[in-house]
Amino acid sequence: MHKKSILITGSAGFFGSILKKRLLLNGHTCVGIDLHPDYHTHSNFIPVQGDIRNLSTVKTLFETYAFDVVFHCAAILAHERPSKKFLWESNVDGTKHIVENCIEYQVPKIIFISSNCLWGHNINRAITEKDFPSPIEIYGKSKLAAEQLLLHHKQDLDVVIIRCPTIIDEGRLGLLAILFEFIYEGRTIWTVGSGNNRYQFVYAPDLADACIKAINYNSSNIFNVGSDNVETLRNIYLKVIEYANTSSKVKQLPKTPTLFAMKLAYLLRLSPLGPYQYKMIAEDFQFDTSKTKKHLDWKPTLNNSKMLTTAYDYYQKNRQEIIQRTNASSHKTPAKMGIIKILKWLS
Repeated sequence: MHKKSILITGSAGFFGSILKKRLLLNGHTCVGIDLHPDYHTHSNFIPVQGDIRNLSTVKTLFETYAFDVVFHCAAILAHERPSKKFLWESNVDGTKHIVENCIEYQVPKIIFISSNCLWGHNINRAITEKDFPSPIEIYGKSKLAAEQLLLHHKQDLDVVIIRCPTIIDEGRLGLLAILFEFIYEGRTIWTVGSGNNRYQFVYAPDLADACIKAINYNSSNIFNVGSDNVETLRNIYLKVIEYANTSSKVKQLPKTPTLFAMKLAYLLRLSPLGPYQYKMIAEDFQFDTSKTKKHLDWKPTLNNSKMLTTAYDYYQKNRQEIIQRTNASSHKTPAKMGIIKILKWLS
C-alpha cells in the first residue's frame, strides 16, 4: 500500500488510538486532533489538542498538512451528559468543518465512523445498508445528520461510511466498566427480560482492518461491520463470569416495568443509560455484514464472548489505575453509575 498522509479526528480516544497505531505500523504519516491530550509518541505522528467545532483550528490543520485521507472518528457521546448544543455542534458542525476543508484542500477521501445508534428499535432481522435509519436519541440523530452531510458531498470526494455496533477490546470502558465492576465484585448480573436477545459487538482491530481496507476503496459507499455468530447476552455474561472466576450469577428482571423504570431514571438524570442503551440491551440487534465482506474483502476475527473476556482481563489487571483515571475520553474512563449503585448494593 502506498504510504499516505492521514488526519485522524478523535486520535486520543479509544478507537482512534487503536486505528492510529495500526496506521503508523503500516508506515503512514498521521496527524491527530482531539479535545484531550494525545500522549502517543512516534516519529511519524503529530498530535494536536484542539476542537473541531473551531473552524479556524480545522482550517489551520488543512493549510499546514497535505492529507491523502481523513479518518473522522471524533464524537461526543450522550451518556457523557454534555449539553445537547455541545454534542450537536461537535458531531454535526464539526463534521461540516472537516468535510468542507477536505473539499477546499482537495483531500480525495474521508472515512467516517458511524454507529448502530442510528436505530433504536429491533426490526426482527439483520440491518442492511439499505435500511433507512430511525434514531431515537440525540447521539443517533447527530450521527445520522453527519452521515447525510457527508453523503451530500459524495460527488466532491470519496465518502466511506462505516457503521459499527459497540466497539470492544482491551481498554474499552465507559458503560462497559459498570458490567465489569459487578462481575469483579461477584455481584448479580441482571438481564432485562430473559437475556436471550442477541446484541452484536465489533472487535476494535477488526474495525481498524475495515478502515484500512477502505483506504483503497475508490468510490463512496456505506458499510456495516460487526461480529459473526452472535450469542445471547445471557451466554456471553456467563462466559465472562466463568473466565473471571467470581461468584456472580445471571438473573433476569421483568422487561416492561424495568424499561419503564430505566426511562424514568434517565429522565430524572439518575442513570447513565439513555434511550438507546436501555432499549437495545433488551432487544436483538445485528448488522448484516455481507456487503462489507464482499467489497472490502473483510471478515471479523473474534466473537462477542472472546471480546468481552479480553476487555474484562484488562479491567481487572488495571482496575486501580482505571478508577483514578482523569482527562481521557469517555470510552477510556468508567461511566458514573448513578442510581445503578443501588442495584449493585442489592446484588
